[in-house]
Amino acid sequence: MDIFKRISEYQAESEKLAWTGTFKDYIELLRKDPSPAMTAHSRVYEMIESHGVEDVGGRKQYKFFDQEIFGLDRAIEKLVEEYFHSSARRLEVRKRILLLMGPVSGGKSTIVTMLKKGLERFSRTERGSVYAIKGCPMHEDPLHLIPHELRPDIEKELGVRIEGNLCPSCQMRLQTEYSSDIENVLVERVFISEDNRVGIGTFSPSDPKSQDIADLTGSIDFSTITEYGSESDPRAYRFDGELNKANRGLMEFQEMLKCDEKFLWNLLSLTQEGNFKAGRFALISADELIIAHTNESEYKSFISNKKNEALHSRMIVMPVPYNLRVSDEEKIYKKLIAQSDMRHIHIAPHALRAAAIFSILTRLKETKKQGMDLVKKMRMYDGEEVEGFKEADLKEMQNEYLEEGMTGIDPRYVINRISSALIKQDTQCINALDVLRALKEGLDSHPSITKEERERYLNFISVARKEYDLLAKKEIQKAFVYSYEESARTLFENYLDNIESYCNWAKIKDPLTGEEMDPDERLMRSIEEQIGVSENAKKAFREEILIRISSYSRKGKKFDFTSHERLREAVEKKLFADLKDIVKITTSTKTPDESQLKRINEVTKRLMDEHGYCPVCSNELLRYVGSLLNR
Repeated sequence: MDIFKRISEYQAESEKLAWTGTFKDYIELLRKDPSPAMTAHSRVYEMIESHGVEDVGGRKQYKFFDQEIFGLDRAIEKLVEEYFHSSARRLEVRKRILLLMGPVSGGKSTIVTMLKKGLERFSRTERGSVYAIKGCPMHEDPLHLIPHELRPDIEKELGVRIEGNLCPSCQMRLQTEYSSDIENVLVERVFISEDNRVGIGTFSPSDPKSQDIADLTGSIDFSTITEYGSESDPRAYRFDGELNKANRGLMEFQEMLKCDEKFLWNLLSLTQEGNFKAGRFALISADELIIAHTNESEYKSFISNKKNEALHSRMIVMPVPYNLRVSDEEKIYKKLIAQSDMRHIHIAPHALRAAAIFSILTRLKETKKQGMDLVKKMRMYDGEEVEGFKEADLKEMQNEYLEEGMTGIDPRYVINRISSALIKQDTQCINALDVLRALKEGLDSHPSITKEERERYLNFISVARKEYDLLAKKEIQKAFVYSYEESARTLFENYLDNIESYCNWAKIKDPLTGEEMDPDERLMRSIEEQIGVSENAKKAFREEILIRISSYSRKGKKFDFTSHERLREAVEKKLFADLKDIVKITTSTKTPDESQLKRINEVTKRLMDEHGYCPVCSNELLRYVGSLLNR
């Protein structure tokens, strides 16, 4: 790749996007496409929508968040629909501060960072283009040049809405530089940029004694007071506060509730009226979306103080809980590890899953539903089927506790412990046991958990270990069964022949003698019992299989070993049960004979080729499962 060629191409593209013209030219642009006149709230919503929306199980999934946020689909859908969509339609919601409230390392900052980066990219597209009065320190909407008396007619003419007034700087420049000739005021296209302080502001609280309100609203330039003679002269004022620079875009208020009260008072009129007070000027208009984030304890302390009622009524609080799905928790860990310099160390399959199981269990709350424990609940949350429970039960559990996911172990702790396992000297590969061991060791020095929580978490590590044991056995089972693939397929076909005869009240013909016999009930039950099909449910299960076969046949498709996941699992388990002694001897023997060695090599190769193991962790898995089977 020619690096400098790519850089010059990027610069050329930026130059191509640049635009400067008069206010008259800008009006002609709006006649063709009024989208540049959209509000900041609309711009954020359009940006999110531009990445696509997918309907998944009756829920909207916004693809904009897919690459960075995992397992928060419900929270994201609520956030976009109830705040961004409503505020984009100019409903009263846009006059509220968006407060993301949730536990540490839950994704609040990531959401805000994504919105900021997304706005930067969107402003470089045709749909997201932003135009401002050239030279305005607040990158002001050019439509503010139009006198209030003329706005209703012009709004109808252009199909836009005009809200706000010229900033003090532009009011003066209009008179001094342009002699009130609005038509010739220069307008330019601007690109939202956090680095260049265009359309994005970030305020972080610091020591109340040293923090200055000027950080938000700008300050007097004392070096020019003698030149201009007055503090109310716009030329003697720096419009460089975060609220000034965030105009036309987004303002992030980090840990807002930790701020001194005087800083928050500025937000009262900004949210409700779209303006704020600065210096000795009239109220200054600002079109910006204010996002704050805080944790639950700070929020509870804030709302308990009666002095904060006015500000609290101007907030929309969106809970951002921890993810509660194991598969999505794995994605979080993979993302964080991929960002590190430890990518060269192999992580064995299911290692991150074991950590994810532990994390999710710490976040779930016990359900009142009879027969449902935390492990079953965890599986249902992750999209797995649990015998005896349906989709309605899942939705009921999800709505049982509004605060579920607001407590528990955070991803940052887990990734810190995984890092400690990765960083060990001479480590080529880490497996689930290494990760669980690291998690267990870390609980001793965890600063914020009680003795009771520690005991509970140690129990969850044991549960995660048991879940991993099942996964490890299943992995070896698959590797061994697939080396006997023909046997698995034969057993599968045999089972189908028997259930077909059973459901049709017919006899089955012995393939060797030709003799007609009753269906082999013992064979059918030995397979069905592997996946928990009860005696009472066997008829319905068998009929369901036949209906599936019929459906495949009508569509011209072949119903084979891979067509029914539960039946496939049952056949594999049945074969594994039959082969258990062979597997036990093969995996645990210290001096394998020639046939055992051949089988070990076949299984190891399959683990590496098809399941993502390396030579180190595949051999460790074989030894570990061998020890499990010998217990």
